Order: sequence, then structure tokens, then C-alpha cells
Amino acid sequence: MIDGMKSAKPHPRTTPTTTAAQLASPTPDEVRSLRLAHGHTQAQAAAMVHMKARAWQKYEGNEASMHPAVWELYRIKCAMR
Repeated sequence: MIDGMKSAKPHPRTTPTTTAAQLASPTPDEVRSLRLAHGHTQAQAAAMVHMKARAWQKYEGNEASMHPAVWELYRIKCAMR
């Protein structure tokens, strides 16, 4: 409790159902596999999530970890095409 206020319980319909696996950063192999499965170049995949191609190269090259939100956005956009 903060300053004597009761903590509010989330409404049952708005309680997040995200699993731990959905919050994890993807492996470089997962990133590469999904991109290739959809026939995207690294530059095309990067543009889909509003980033530079070099950042995408770093994800696939295991030089950087992709933020889970970027991974989720890319998966959503792939599913919509």
C-alpha cells in the first residue's frame, strides 16, 4: 500500500495472458528462420519493424539481443501478410 491507498485488483478481462516464452528475446536462429520462411531480406525485415538493416544483422549475428516487443511486432506483421 502506498500512502494508505488500497491496491486495486486488475479487472478479470484485462488481466494479461502473456507467457514467459512470449517475453523472451528470440535466438538468432529463430530470427533468421522466420525471416527466411517469409522470404524477406534482412533490409526488408528491418524496415517492417522500423529499424536499420545493420541492427537486424546484429540480431542474426548474435551481436545483440532483439527486444521482445520488436520480435512480437515482426511476428504479427509476418502473420498479416
